Order: sequence, then C-alpha cells, then structure tokens
Amino acid sequence: MLLPSRPAAVLALALLLPPLAAAAQTPMTATEFEAYATGKTLTYAQGGTIFGTEQYLPNRRVRWAFTAQECQEGHWYEADSQICFVYESESDPQCWAFWQEGGRLKARFAGDPDGTELTEVEQSKASLACAGPDVGV
Repeated sequence: MLLPSRPAAVLALALLLPPLAAAAQTPMTATEFEAYATGKTLTYAQGGTIFGTEQYLPNRRVRWAFTAQECQEGHWYEADSQICFVYESESDPQCWAFWQEGGRLKARFAGDPDGTELTEVEQSKASLACAGPDVGV
C-alpha cells in the first residue's frame, strides 16, 4: 500500500477538521439544554476570566449574577435554535447558541458581531450565592 506523503496527509486531515468543528458546535435544543442544566449552578468564563454564574431552576426559571453583583431572576425559552433569557431588570431577550464541547457547555451570544463566547468552567448543585443591597442590614 502506498502511504501519502506528509504534506498530503496534513492536507487530508485539514480538510476533515472543519466539518468536525462544525459538528461540535451544533446548537442544543431546548430539551437538551434543559436536561443538561436544570438543577445545576454553572459558572462561565470569557477568555479565561470569570464572566458570571447562573442557577438553572425548574420550569425554565433562572437566577443570574455577574461576578460580585446582585442576582437577577428570569426565565428562558427556545427561539430560532437559540436559548433566550429574559430577566426582571432587562425586557429585551438575551439569546445564545449553546453546545457541548469536551463535556462542558459553550455559548455564543447572538447579538454580538464580535461573537462573545463563554465556556462553562465550574458546575455545582448548590444555590447561587446572591449579593444584594440589604445584605447585613
């Protein structure tokens, strides 16, 4: 059997990688997302820096907090193959495409031309610890 030359083998591998990468980013359905996230508190990072933490409650309810900020209550729903969140302090939905990669969630924000991407860096069954204006009063 004739083995391909090294450059030909590298080229063949490179041609295979884009379809594999695209498959890894297949957005989760609402059912898949709900099964993965409900009952968990997930911490997300962007570029290696903690971005925030979200607790996924029953009935598609959520509790979100940017690092060291007050929690926001909200809910999520599926729209156009994205998971959209609406919070009590923000009337406009925040829509994200979620997929699994390496056993963790990754998310890309739909409304950002720069493609804000978050990666799950920690998960817990504990409730989200919320800062608030009346803590210690």
